[in-house]
Amino acid sequence: MPPQSSPVLPWKTKIALSLLSVVTDFTRRSDGTVNRRLLSFLNLNNVPPNLTPIKGVTSSDVTVDPARDLWFRVFVPTVEGGDHITLPVIVFFHGGGFTFLRPDAKPYDDACRRFARKVPAIVVSVNYRLTPEHRYPSQYHDGFDVLKFLDQNPQVLPGNADLSKCFLAGDSAGGNLGHHVAKRAASEGVSTFHTVRVIGLIAIQPFFGGEERTESETRLVNPVVVNLERTDWHWKVFLPDGSDRDHEAANVCGPKAEDISGLVNFPKTLVFVGGFDPLQDWQKRYYEWLKRSGKEAYLIEYPKAIHAFYVFPEFPESSMLFTEVRDFVQKTIIQ
Repeated sequence: MPPQSSPVLPWKTKIALSLLSVVTDFTRRSDGTVNRRLLSFLNLNNVPPNLTPIKGVTSSDVTVDPARDLWFRVFVPTVEGGDHITLPVIVFFHGGGFTFLRPDAKPYDDACRRFARKVPAIVVSVNYRLTPEHRYPSQYHDGFDVLKFLDQNPQVLPGNADLSKCFLAGDSAGGNLGHHVAKRAASEGVSTFHTVRVIGLIAIQPFFGGEERTESETRLVNPVVVNLERTDWHWKVFLPDGSDRDHEAANVCGPKAEDISGLVNFPKTLVFVGGFDPLQDWQKRYYEWLKRSGKEAYLIEYPKAIHAFYVFPEFPESSMLFTEVRDFVQKTIIQ
């Protein structure tokens, strides 16, 4: 029998994904701009921070640079022992093709609460600048600047936050962003940071690509969330004018890739892949490239998972991912 080309989804999930696709497709313009006014009007699911614990986790917002609208949401879990129990810090970058979504979007507010509670950890969810208004490398600068801000202003986090046990995490575009921030931190960290030490990278279905059309991109003919037309548009408005998709920002292990074999402080990396994600071939290549570059990397595949599956608790793979992240963080801390 030929491999299944489309997933079986619960009807509620189908509706949610259909609405998301309609909104993002309708607000993307063919001239490479986004109708932000309409998008803001339709964005009804943003949630405020809450210092009252929700499922054992409080949240608050911290401004880094108002001129860039650079800020982050801090999620703090309630743990036995309180402030006497130190917790690792997970700096999280949201997905959305570098164009959509924010830390206060309900799916990401919920997901970061789960990370904070399940690991447990202090989670810092970053609001970085978006394309097409702000192209490469704005997002990478924002991510790295948050690390510098935390290093210089540790008091913005609870006293039990241990910045020497810092993890970068992100899904889709956020996974791409996490890789590039990790690479810069490994290159500049010793001279830049006094307290922050990035020891782990969690790349959840990272958004990578290239000029080539891979087998998974052509086989999955009607994928949900991600398709070739959408990814091509996002790369076009993200990459520098005149660049193709083999630019090192997109094709991190391609012909223009930067050699990371000499970066001794590049963090241990956990890569998640879904069997119904058209991007899976690029993600597997990334994992294999890390291994060839002498880096400690782990690959976890969920054959029936779609892109962004983990923000839908109804999928069994969602709970599995949070458990795998918890185990990775705890093992990395002990080592």
